[in-house]
Amino acid sequence: MSPEPKTHKLYIETVGCQMNMLDSEMVVASLRREGYELSDNVGEADTILFNTCSVREQAENKTYSALGRLRAEKKNNPHKIIGVMGCMAQKDQKLIFQRAPYVDIIVGPGQLKEIPALIEKARIEGGQHTAVGLGRTDGKVADIKRSHETFDPLRDPTMRPTPFQAFLRIQIGCDKFCTYCIVPMTRGPEQGRAPKMILEEAQLLADQGCKEITLLGQTVNSYRYVDGDGTATRLADLLYRLHDISGIERIKFVTSYPKDMGYDLLTAVRDLEKCSPYLHVPLQSGSDAVLKRMKRGYTVGDYREMMSRINETLGDTAAVSSDFIVGFCGETEDEFRETVKLVEECRFKNSFIFKYSERPGTKAADHLPDDIPFSVKKRRNNELLDVQNRISEEDNQKFLGTTVEVLVEGPSKRTGADMNDLSNGQPLTDGTPMQLTGRTHCDRIVVFDGTTRLVGQTIPIGIYEVAAFTLMGTVITRHVTTGPLVNLQR
Repeated sequence: MSPEPKTHKLYIETVGCQMNMLDSEMVVASLRREGYELSDNVGEADTILFNTCSVREQAENKTYSALGRLRAEKKNNPHKIIGVMGCMAQKDQKLIFQRAPYVDIIVGPGQLKEIPALIEKARIEGGQHTAVGLGRTDGKVADIKRSHETFDPLRDPTMRPTPFQAFLRIQIGCDKFCTYCIVPMTRGPEQGRAPKMILEEAQLLADQGCKEITLLGQTVNSYRYVDGDGTATRLADLLYRLHDISGIERIKFVTSYPKDMGYDLLTAVRDLEKCSPYLHVPLQSGSDAVLKRMKRGYTVGDYREMMSRINETLGDTAAVSSDFIVGFCGETEDEFRETVKLVEECRFKNSFIFKYSERPGTKAADHLPDDIPFSVKKRRNNELLDVQNRISEEDNQKFLGTTVEVLVEGPSKRTGADMNDLSNGQPLTDGTPMQLTGRTHCDRIVVFDGTTRLVGQTIPIGIYEVAAFTLMGTVITRHVTTGPLVNLQR
């Protein structure tokens, strides 16, 4: 009688954006099909994967530190397979093998489907194995695009933020070539996925119990796909078709590009009940001179016009968030002040603020000096964050005494519980009372007391206290009125 085949155990660590989270979900689903079990213990795993990010230096340093801690583990257990996947793998390639020669496989974000075969090859043959996409000048455009196509064949609900929320990629790559950004080189040319594939995947997610999908693209509102007969599908068209899928309750999309936020898309968001009025549109700087050095392709005036279109079409329901880089090459104090002024004018729901970090391989690294001292970057970061936090808290005041519809995501962070514990029934039992958290349709975080039975439901919450990042509330029984509660959302 032949022995039972060995069950391989996989440990995967993910850093970076939502794209990386989706990539990890697909890789795990693919390896589960090969009989792998997922483990949160790096010591017991025989296959260790790092899904990496190259947007900021800190993310790369974190990966190299994690690899360094595995040097002795690999020496003592040479059968373990260690792999690096994602943007850093595409960018650094041979450098990773030089810095961590015990790494077995390196896989770019467009070659994720190769991972099961590469792991098996490394396990049987030994040696180092690489699968990466073509460089932007390494062949014909069609060949380069094909080398960066990201597969989306399988989905794994246990790898999602929650079992009922999922990311759905509609676009691959980027052609904007901002001077600070490495993404066009690591994820390849911009290309939209076929609407048929997107709709089929959305239906699969709905069948798996997913209630909220977030459409992903580097500049998601630039999405465009042309069929063989010449018919073009844009994001607005896609939203109308996705809206008809039964079971999906909410549709979001990130990240958007300012000049492509047209009336057709905003009208779809306004008219389609499932579409979230939350729009994430990075500004990066409030100075035209800095935007030009960043090669962002728009001016402050263009961004103001976009905000006018949003306010005209969506009114008070709109919630706009943004990204900013402080301390970019040559940023003067006056240019930074322009950014502060524009943040105060636009009054974003929230902003993600980063200190500029030079990335090798970008135009800025090659042609623009990183000449702003770290202490100045840190001060500007903290100052802009303080301004944004004040605005967020002030604008959240309008929710006091109102009722909002909240999709309950699970236990709040302070409980220490895990969503997978809830979905598996361990160690919590159905109906366990605890502090829960969820989000409104406009992506505001709400914390309230409830029981685990509420997880995955969309329920009304009355707001009694607010802070910059959080609304605090209580569950409202639908057939009871408790005063002059007003619903600010659809």
